[in-house]
Amino acid sequence: MKFSKFERHRNKSDLSWRSSKARYKQHGFTLIEVMVALVVVAIALSAIVSEVAQGLDNAVTLRERTFAHWVAMNKVAELQASHAWPAPGETKGEAEMADQEWYWSLKVIVTDDKQVRRIDVEVRRERDDDVSQAKLIAYLGQPV
Repeated sequence: MKFSKFERHRNKSDLSWRSSKARYKQHGFTLIEVMVALVVVAIALSAIVSEVAQGLDNAVTLRERTFAHWVAMNKVAELQASHAWPAPGETKGEAEMADQEWYWSLKVIVTDDKQVRRIDVEVRRERDDDVSQAKLIAYLGQPV
C-alpha cells in the first residue's frame, strides 16, 4: 500500500504525539495524584500535632500532681517531726510549692490501735476545687 507524502507525514506526527503523551504520563503526576498525596500528608500532620498537644497536656498534669503530692508528703513529715500527738479532726491550710499556692486538708482519724492515728491529706490547686490533685494516707504512731 502506497501512502502519499502528506499521509506519511501525518502518520509520523500522530506517532510523535502519541509517544510524547506516553512520555508525559511516565514522567509526571496528575493533579488528582498530587491532591491525594496532599490530603494524606495533611491527615498525618494533624495526627502528629494532636499527639504532641496531648503529650504536653499530660506533662503539665503530671507536673501539678507531683507538686501536690510533695505538699501532702511535707504535711505528713511535719507531723512526724513535731513529735505531737494530733487530735482527731480536720485541719485546712495553704502551702507554697514551686511558686504556686496549694490548698490542703488534713484529717486525723482514730484507728482500732490506740497508739496509731490515720492521717488523710488531700491537696487542691484551688481552694474550692471538687477534685484534688493528690491524696495521701499515712499512719502516725504515738510518740514515746
